[in-house]
Amino acid sequence: MNHVTDGRVPPDPEIRPGKPGVASLSPGALYPNIEVTAYNQDELVVAKLESFEEIRPLLDKFSVTWLNVDGPASAEVLAEIGKTFGLHHLALEDVARGNQRVKVELYKDHFFIVARMISPDRKLEIEQLSLFFGEKFVITFQERPGGDCLGSVRDRLRKDVHSIRAAKADHLAYAILDAAIDGYMPAVDNILERLEVLDAEIVKKLDSRMPAKIHAIKDEVLTLRRAVRPLRDAVNQLIRDGGTLVSPDTRMALRDCYDHTIRLIDDIEMAREKCDANRDLHMVSINNRLSEVMRVLTIITVIFTPPIFIAGIYGMNFNPEKSPLNMPELNWFWGYPFALGLMVVLDIALLVFLYYRGLLGDYTSSRSERRQKRDD
Repeated sequence: MNHVTDGRVPPDPEIRPGKPGVASLSPGALYPNIEVTAYNQDELVVAKLESFEEIRPLLDKFSVTWLNVDGPASAEVLAEIGKTFGLHHLALEDVARGNQRVKVELYKDHFFIVARMISPDRKLEIEQLSLFFGEKFVITFQERPGGDCLGSVRDRLRKDVHSIRAAKADHLAYAILDAAIDGYMPAVDNILERLEVLDAEIVKKLDSRMPAKIHAIKDEVLTLRRAVRPLRDAVNQLIRDGGTLVSPDTRMALRDCYDHTIRLIDDIEMAREKCDANRDLHMVSINNRLSEVMRVLTIITVIFTPPIFIAGIYGMNFNPEKSPLNMPELNWFWGYPFALGLMVVLDIALLVFLYYRGLLGDYTSSRSERRQKRDD
């Protein structure tokens, strides 16, 4: 057992995409990397699978055999796996087509589970994880080749943490599901931290890019929500309808897994509500800023209204020589100082009125208030 040779699968005239009951991919699908992990309480074997004929001796020798198919599988590979393990052809068809809803299906002697698994890096990439498990085997299909979030399961098998190698295949299936669910926690925590930072930025300053940032985070939250919420029901169904393939100990472990999904859903809902709260806070900040601007403009308008009114009156072209009522102040020696003084007096009176009515807001404060702010 070394590795599966990478290359293109030649078209098979007997396999047609979309044929009912036939697992199929496009003829150009790549051969996937297939890793087999076989173990019992005393021994662990990890190797790349080269031929499906090598699986049968492992099934006979070891108590549990885990086959991990990393990347899109061709119809030929799916057919071989289905024949070797006796998998139902409709389940294999769901694996081939991809983009299936999260679900748990019980067939004659094995379970078929469709879950969603997140990329282990910071990118929010979610792929379908298809999982089969029977009495002595576990098979996982991953859509994308490369890293996954199942490293903790491999480490537990290698170190035999909590005697995982002494348990049956159902416990390995639980460990894989639990790792896939726990893989969402760093992404959710990261989103909550980013929302806290945005909250502080909104309070501190106004940014025209803020709505776009909030919308981008909310898209991520909704993506996580669509992936995690169905997992809760799937785990619950596995606990309830596990039959003889799921032992009582594994059911207890699945309850802990169910609690993890509840916590994730609560955190995701919190993040969604915080997105809405940040959006509302940003709109409130904009409205407050607009109100401040309008208040300043209103005060300026009020202050300049009396001078404009007086200047408009004395700017009219009346001839006092024609009538003593036609603005006699135009020929008065103190007429110009009188007009300026009247403007100043009216402005001061308006400022005093606005101050005592509290319409100047934070622009004015008493000496004791300013001293208190300075001390704080």
